[in-house]
Amino acid sequence: MIKVLGILLGIVLSSSTIAMGETMKGETITLPKPSYEGKMSVEEAINKRRTNRDFRSDPLTLSQLSQLLWAAQGITDEKRGFRSAPSGGALYPLDVYAVVGKAGVEQLAEGVYRYLPESHALEKKAEADKRNDLSQAALGQDWIADAPVIFVISAEYSRITFKYGRRGVRYATIEVGHVGQNIFLQAGTLALGAGIVGAFDDDGVAKVIGAEARHEPLLIMPVGYRE
Repeated sequence: MIKVLGILLGIVLSSSTIAMGETMKGETITLPKPSYEGKMSVEEAINKRRTNRDFRSDPLTLSQLSQLLWAAQGITDEKRGFRSAPSGGALYPLDVYAVVGKAGVEQLAEGVYRYLPESHALEKKAEADKRNDLSQAALGQDWIADAPVIFVISAEYSRITFKYGRRGVRYATIEVGHVGQNIFLQAGTLALGAGIVGAFDDDGVAKVIGAEARHEPLLIMPVGYRE
């Protein structure tokens, strides 16, 4: 009887831990549903867009993270699988990783997560705060680590080059520009700032985020409240 109670107590404690954001590597976390209407116009968001390099440590909400990821690569047409950013042949060679700092996002433990657009969820890739490691892989740009969340956008070129050949590499790099602008504009509507970084060691960044095989980092974007 005591043994059974202990097992039941362990299950309850395990469930409550996960509910508070303590997840294990490989687990998936369903994100809040994104909003499709905002209070700021596209014109205002474009006018106010600036690259930000000074961030406060205030955490983002899980809903804010959800909204940013949806803007980057979220599904906008369930039947045809279209996403928020245009892609050559609708082949979508990009992936978005979120490097979350300690207390960086409410209700979410620090770690590295890969965004799963089809289910609007996160897959946990690493359990530690990797922001400092990422900033060092970005040639020592320490300011990156001040942001509570850092997005890394990668490309798996084979998803698009099988159809377009070498031209597909160009299409993937065009696409990452669309994704970056979406993040910039969505961050602005959420009263957040975003930075953008292209100078980094590709292999070093891939190692820090635990990138899937053949996922090559193209862009780093720190996001958080402006200082």
